[in-house]
Amino acid sequence: MTCKTPRLSLPRFLAPLLVTVLVGIGAPATATTPQDLDAFAAKTMKAFDTPGMAVAIVDNGQASTHAYGIRKLGAPARVDAHTTFPIGSNTKAFTAAALAILVDQGKLHWDDLVVDKLPGFRMYDAYTSQNMTITDLLVHRSGLGLGEGDLMFLPSTTRSRAELVHAIRYLKPATGFRSGFAYDNVLYSVAGELIEAVSGQRWEDFVQQHILQPLDMHDTLTSIDGHGPDSVSLHGKISGPLRGMGPPSVLSTVLSSDVGAPAGALGVSAEDMTHWLRVQLARGALDGGKRLFSEAASQALWTPQTLVPISAPPAPLALTKPAYQAYALGLFVRDYRGHPLIMHTGGVLGAYSVVAIIPEKHVAFAIMLNSEDAGTLMSMFYHLLDHYLDLPPSDWTGKFLQVEKLDEAAALKAVQEAQTKTHPERGPSLSPNGYAGVFRDLWYGTATIAHDAKGLRISMDRTPGMQGPLEHVQYDTFRTHWEKPGMEDAYVTFALHPDGSIEQMTLRAISPVADFSWDYQDLHFVPEGK
Repeated sequence: MTCKTPRLSLPRFLAPLLVTVLVGIGAPATATTPQDLDAFAAKTMKAFDTPGMAVAIVDNGQASTHAYGIRKLGAPARVDAHTTFPIGSNTKAFTAAALAILVDQGKLHWDDLVVDKLPGFRMYDAYTSQNMTITDLLVHRSGLGLGEGDLMFLPSTTRSRAELVHAIRYLKPATGFRSGFAYDNVLYSVAGELIEAVSGQRWEDFVQQHILQPLDMHDTLTSIDGHGPDSVSLHGKISGPLRGMGPPSVLSTVLSSDVGAPAGALGVSAEDMTHWLRVQLARGALDGGKRLFSEAASQALWTPQTLVPISAPPAPLALTKPAYQAYALGLFVRDYRGHPLIMHTGGVLGAYSVVAIIPEKHVAFAIMLNSEDAGTLMSMFYHLLDHYLDLPPSDWTGKFLQVEKLDEAAALKAVQEAQTKTHPERGPSLSPNGYAGVFRDLWYGTATIAHDAKGLRISMDRTPGMQGPLEHVQYDTFRTHWEKPGMEDAYVTFALHPDGSIEQMTLRAISPVADFSWDYQDLHFVPEGK
């Protein structure tokens, strides 16, 4: 799925990054690449402990793929051109393209109201429900908060996509409709349901028939659960004091639900990615005079819709600050040192990716990792940008390594300072049985607090495997210790009525660098039946 994290987003120095160009598809040929690409990749992967990486490049109609490292730590199989990597939120451009195809077929218009095409669709308030268009679904201006509702599918769920779409009506907006940018994933699930309602095909089947097959993307997987013989294993750093620190290991906790598939489920090889990049540069044109989507659709996909705030990057990354930045349909539009870019980052638990299109140079490339190493991803990204834009090279590996160390130090300091301010001797207010019960949040569902001989336990009932003991912190606040490794732990706080009964239960992530898709802060549980 996405931005900092799904995961569905990436760390803060991945601030989301137009012009038109027509490039013929033609037969694949070898793209020109930096002479030091292999050496730079090896140095950068070593610096950030990245197990495997694949790079796809299309340069003026010529394609090349580059594979590095291994598919799984501890196993000998090497990454190659046909190894599939989860691309997370780079799936969003495929979902937008699927809608563009339906527009070309005359079955949709971008300004159609969602409620007219998907009866029963509702947002939190009536005005947004009645006025949200298909474009609104894709451009992160709905009023929802950053990553709001992602715990409906992260890391797994018992609900269906239709149930997720129904539950969106209970997500309380953080801002006004169309008043600003806040990245979300759940509305892309709505887009997937709308594709099915209009076409009669599940999102997975529509994308397979209308995009992957015409592009000969034979390696690509449409299911987050899909794991073909050439798929990578997913890796993260979860043994350190905070997620993202320590040595890498193979993850056992990964995204395992296709409920959010239209936001981030595709698994793509470097070879297949060259086909996707080629059709983007060709503005939808295929060989033989055919088209995947019209030039008008391509223009719509690349047209900025929502302004994205620009924040100052850390000092070592000052060159990365754009002069403008906006979101189009499943793609960011921005500049790099004055040059227009179309790009997107993507992430799931254990894998990151980035796609970049440089229209003025007729170049596009993608980088895919089987790990959560944003330093590797973005060092490669800027190294390739500098090469294709004829800019002086920078020590991007050193710069991102410096920023990573600074960020880690700041996060550890924040956690340590919070720990020194806690008072475990104060509280809890109730006996263990006093906290036990079933609690309900309107959009998530139920969580159960139980008491046994070992103490209090919490279960997030709609998320298989998300259970574990609760440890008292202070007053009526506890912390989770999820039994499945790799899940972000949370503080759990109970608010009491004057008579000592529980009024509500709230959660928030412990780690200051937790991925935004762990949106604990959006949960407001009350005792079941109240």
